[in-house]
Amino acid sequence: MINVAIAGAAGRMGKSLIRCMTQFDNMKLCAAIEAVGQQTIGQDAGTQAGGPAAGIAINADLDQLANADVLIDFSFHAAVPEHLEACVQHKTAIVIGTTGLDENELEAVQNAAKSTAVLHAPNMSVGMNLLFAMVKDAAGRLPEDYDIEITEMHHRHKKDAPSGTALRIAECAADGRNVKLSEKACYGRHGIGDERPRGEIGIHTLRGGDIVGDHTVLFSADGEQVLIGHRATNRDVFTMGALRAAQWIAGKPAGAYTMRDVLGL
Repeated sequence: MINVAIAGAAGRMGKSLIRCMTQFDNMKLCAAIEAVGQQTIGQDAGTQAGGPAAGIAINADLDQLANADVLIDFSFHAAVPEHLEACVQHKTAIVIGTTGLDENELEAVQNAAKSTAVLHAPNMSVGMNLLFAMVKDAAGRLPEDYDIEITEMHHRHKKDAPSGTALRIAECAADGRNVKLSEKACYGRHGIGDERPRGEIGIHTLRGGDIVGDHTVLFSADGEQVLIGHRATNRDVFTMGALRAAQWIAGKPAGAYTMRDVLGL
């Protein structure tokens, strides 16, 4: 049996993970973690997620990870380094789906991977990870006169922009063209300026309503457009991917892993 802890247990993804975990015969919830001061502290993790009682109270004690094989983290980006430190201390594997990590937080991910198994993925869905591979392949095959534009749409409550998924798509496009994204990225446009530079990678953000996740990649040349897209209509696609990742990484040696490893891509 794989003992799973969840960080961000009262969030949208945390609740979905708690509900969907019951579909896995070889996994059980052993800890539900939230930040100090959250109103859900002390509540049963199962009932607050809209399911049956789990017999696990939400709390902020990271020492619970001593009993966990895997931590699934969908919390807040600033909390990730502390969670990583606790996982290293207790030799607990970690699956990170939290987005919006800054350079220092990403460095903490890489450092932790030297001591424990760490899987970091901006998007856990099977379809989206296939799209990552398709974008890299297309960017490498199409000449530079095919302009690349990426649009992403999410619900009004999402705090980071662009989404981690959109940034990963852009990184895949840059990798396919063997260029640095930092030198080619354009995050939205406004005003009057010069014409679009050759080789630029445009990344654009839309927010509204209850959109779960919608990403489109446009390769546009004179006389032709190639569109690659992914639309999530239910958050469970990310949940099931994260749970599949937790199954896969349990017991793995220290190292940095991605969903490509889980899916064999």
